[in-house]
Amino acid sequence: MSTDNTLLTSGEYGQILDNYKEALNQSILTAAPESWQPMLASILPAHWQEWLLPLASGPFFLLFLAEWFYQSKRGKNESFSWRRAMTNFSLGGSYLGFELIVQALIVLPICLWLYQYRLFTIEVTLLTAIPIFVAVEFSYYWFHRASHRMNWFWSAHVVHHSDDKMNLSTAMRQSLLYSVTGWWLFFVPLMILGVHPVWVFFFYALDLIYQFFIHTETVGKFPKWVEYIFDTPSNHRAHHGTNSEYIDQNYGGVLIIFDRWFGTYVEEDTVNNPVKYGAVGETSHDNIVGLIFGVFYRMWQRFFRAKGIKKKIKVLLRPPTAIS
Repeated sequence: MSTDNTLLTSGEYGQILDNYKEALNQSILTAAPESWQPMLASILPAHWQEWLLPLASGPFFLLFLAEWFYQSKRGKNESFSWRRAMTNFSLGGSYLGFELIVQALIVLPICLWLYQYRLFTIEVTLLTAIPIFVAVEFSYYWFHRASHRMNWFWSAHVVHHSDDKMNLSTAMRQSLLYSVTGWWLFFVPLMILGVHPVWVFFFYALDLIYQFFIHTETVGKFPKWVEYIFDTPSNHRAHHGTNSEYIDQNYGGVLIIFDRWFGTYVEEDTVNNPVKYGAVGETSHDNIVGLIFGVFYRMWQRFFRAKGIKKKIKVLLRPPTAIS
């Protein structure tokens, strides 16, 4: 396996961040019981880029509290409750924890192995960073689209859509099954082209961090040119709608231009068609185990009941239905 890490530590800035990563890892190992340390050492993030999303969770919670306070002052706190907030952040925490473990032990080793067979070596520089990010966003668009159009991926993604309210905590309503269903498969082509897997995961983390801020009703609409190019709170509210006009639209993470190109864009209509949040056929509740495994379990029930391999595969790959 190639162990070339020049992309990760080149330059003084990269070295500083690498040292910071080492300090974080060491502080966790020092605080942990001695019997846990070997296990922790094997799953702690190996590269500074992998710390990005876990470190953002604290600021996310503080920003959510600020949003709640602001909306309460305006008399618009009906979308907030402590029980729902704790459900959402618990789901986010379990997602991040499981993602770190699976990525360290399974996903990253597989991706590094595949990276050996890359066509080119594309270094991350000031000139290549934006094109690489756009390519990651393009991959995310297709991952997100598949997550709505195929039962296999929907069985994880449904958790995110199961909230019938919309605030910043909704962004944290994620499923640990993403790692099981294989979100990273959609990003493998970038690694084969020559982008180091750790950098792919880094730009994907940036994409997810941006999306935290578009899960809100606090912001209305931005100027038309912003709404045309970027996924905004207005565009993303429409994506979360169960209204027939909004279902399976606006898949973009940071950009909305791919939705416009591929015919999956819809504009939010707050006057004639206010968004009704949720997941079609699912009730919004706070049972964490049920939220994570409910649809996944029912999918497998139908899989084993189906007769013949073609029907079984169809259960996994067909679009979700109201009973999924």
